[in-house]
Amino acid sequence: MPTLIFLYFAAIIVVTAALVVALRNPIYSALSLLVMFFHVAGLYVTLHAEFLAAIQIIVYAGAILVLYLFVVMLLNVKRDDRYNRQGPVALFLGAVLLTEVVLLTASHGLTVASPGPAADGERVAGNTEAIGEVLYSTYLFPFEMASLILLAAMIGAVILSKKDIMESKSS
Repeated sequence: MPTLIFLYFAAIIVVTAALVVALRNPIYSALSLLVMFFHVAGLYVTLHAEFLAAIQIIVYAGAILVLYLFVVMLLNVKRDDRYNRQGPVALFLGAVLLTEVVLLTASHGLTVASPGPAADGERVAGNTEAIGEVLYSTYLFPFEMASLILLAAMIGAVILSKKDIMESKSS
């Protein structure tokens, strides 16, 4: 049964990811992306990573998708027919990727590893605690650097937008 649930989520994720790229209307593409985000969260739930599933929905399906839609609406993307030549290349690369997936599945089979039971008296850490422990011990420096890079990007965006506002007022 867990294999069937995984195959359902994986199939929907693959189909909607392909639709994100294949659909010409950016709004339909964003809706496909939303469906994909929810199914990735479903995969996290099947792996007993409920915290990651919640973060997936809040951050990606909430914030990132809204930001994507905002940019699409702001840019007013027009249709462009010069990308029609990419179809054969995309089909070839998709066939190569599908062949790799089939060969890997056939050689290793579909097995689902489940964690063993904890020994008596042994405290099992939850997902949130384990993520926090690794994030703030092993990966503290990269976490802080990512924070600084995002802060610099935010300050740069504010400065660039103020410069555009000042130029439009002076003209």
